[in-house]
Amino acid sequence: MTAAPTKTAVKSAPKPASWAYAEDFVAESEAAAEARAASGPLGVTPIGRGGASTLTFLASVLHAKAVVEIGTGSGVSGLALFAGMAPDGILTSVDIEADHQRVARKAFLSVGIPTQRFRLIAGAALNVLPRLSDGAYDLVFIDADKVEYPAYVEQGVRLLRAGGVLAVDNALRSDRVADPNDEDDEVLAVRDALGMVSDDEQLRPVLLPVGDGLLVAVKL
Repeated sequence: MTAAPTKTAVKSAPKPASWAYAEDFVAESEAAAEARAASGPLGVTPIGRGGASTLTFLASVLHAKAVVEIGTGSGVSGLALFAGMAPDGILTSVDIEADHQRVARKAFLSVGIPTQRFRLIAGAALNVLPRLSDGAYDLVFIDADKVEYPAYVEQGVRLLRAGGVLAVDNALRSDRVADPNDEDDEVLAVRDALGMVSDDEQLRPVLLPVGDGLLVAVKL
């Protein structure tokens, strides 16, 4: 007789102090700290420190040479990706706000990343992404309009090569995704995106409780 699966007990979750310790375990660079500070005036919330160090880890493991970022922000996540990418790797970053990309560009240049290593495309992601090539990218990172997450996931899977990785920030949405009674449009969209990844047989996912939640999936 097979035992029925049991759910993890909430009381087994790490204490806030342990979560914060893990978030800060990998030191943030001065450039990343400055880009994080610059995000406030722009009205954007960058990926947390734990999520940023995870992006660096993923890009490094993949020896990533071609990366797509949906949501440039102030450049925090871009710096994290560059820190792990191959020396000749190219980041294609899409954001609807050109002002955000000007700040990110300054952050990239401040650490000596040459302009030929990044393409900053100002425009609506769902207009830009269909123009990018199928199966041409090692890593796709999503951190933009939450309502559009399902569509971003669909595009991201198309863009990835076999063995490539999809990473989706805010996958726990301030503890709201796990609350079945929360039916806010953004929460529902994030929940739908998680379901799409979980149900896709060409993906092998894991949901990491770093930052605000980071969903990671490798394309088989």
